[in-house]
Amino acid sequence: MGLYQFRLPDIGEGVAEAEIVAWHVQPGDEVKEDQSLVDVMTDKATVDMTSPVDGKIIAVHGAVGEMLAVGGVLVELEVEGEGNVSDAAPAGPPAAAPTLPTPSPSTTPEPVPEPAMAPAARTAAFAARKIGQAPLAAPATRRRAHELGIALQYVPGTGPGGRITPGDLDAYIASGGAAGPSGDSRYAARPEVNETRIIGMRRKIAERMQETKRRVPHIGYVEECDLTQLEALRSDLNANREDGQPKLTLLPFFIRALTRALPDFPQINAHFDDDDGILTEFAGVHVGIATQTSSGLMVPVVRHAETLDLWACADELARLSAAARDGSATRDELSGSTITITSLGTLGGISSTPIINRPEVAIIGPNKVTERPVVQGSFIAVRKMMNLSSSFDHRIVDGYDAARFVQQVKRLLEHPALLFMD
Repeated sequence: MGLYQFRLPDIGEGVAEAEIVAWHVQPGDEVKEDQSLVDVMTDKATVDMTSPVDGKIIAVHGAVGEMLAVGGVLVELEVEGEGNVSDAAPAGPPAAAPTLPTPSPSTTPEPVPEPAMAPAARTAAFAARKIGQAPLAAPATRRRAHELGIALQYVPGTGPGGRITPGDLDAYIASGGAAGPSGDSRYAARPEVNETRIIGMRRKIAERMQETKRRVPHIGYVEECDLTQLEALRSDLNANREDGQPKLTLLPFFIRALTRALPDFPQINAHFDDDDGILTEFAGVHVGIATQTSSGLMVPVVRHAETLDLWACADELARLSAAARDGSATRDELSGSTITITSLGTLGGISSTPIINRPEVAIIGPNKVTERPVVQGSFIAVRKMMNLSSSFDHRIVDGYDAARFVQQVKRLLEHPALLFMD
């Protein structure tokens, strides 16, 4: 029998380490070649590491959430034959095996001290006061409760007629706040505290957002758009689409508007390397689509969107969104965007403040479409309106150019015939 050490391979250009996000084996398991061993994450792509050989797991290295350098030992296996480790170079002591899976840790709450008032007295006090009845208390007691932020209707009173005494207020404070009127559990104190270690995708998102906000001075711009004509066109195209054609959402129209507007603003369809001070402008439009998944936010990329018609764009959006949500999106499909669209759809709200997907210099955030009364000349008409929120890297994009760009996108959306004119 021999010892085989499986090391973390180089899984991408420039990647020096990866985070362990899930173990599928533990010491003592028998595994076959190509069987899943562990999931690791680099950037925003999760990679499944499979066993290169048949064998028995002797040790696994690294707990979930730990970072491992490329070339570091992930798994040690006992295999038939000599393995890949000579007897003259024995492996170091194996790291402790991670527990699979580990529930989110939680702190055990300290016991809440019992209220000074006896349960029977508390029940009787509440019984004497009907729900909705104003509590009785002296002005000094009311003032003290107000200063402490305590609602007196939930404080049991032991005085005559259920009057709340200063001692009742002290007992309520000592109890940490007990159940509300008639023991209503909706008003019970909730002392539990849960602590969860942030790992995997959520940690990557947190690190990227923090780094972007630290390094990029954002400028925000919000413009109102009338999408009445665009929505009419979209409804007609969906009603008359051919078999096999996807249903059109608003996103293909937004992407087409970007592909028409960006040639006039090349500094917006760009990456800024602030370490070297280099701005790289792109002729092709590669649109990142912020997509919510069960693992967190991912940004699959519609490449060369300028070459796609509405239907092809809708097909590509559906394919990429499905791949991101089921975890099958590749590293190439999750990188290389030159500008990003982030949309919450019907949850889009009135306005938003999107964070730039660094090293890009701009991000566009369509908000919710709502019907609102709008003044048109001497008349008031109900129109389908939407706010278009955007953020720009103020080091590269001046406020004037940001406004001009958004106004150009607005013009294309409000007059959709322009989207198809040369």
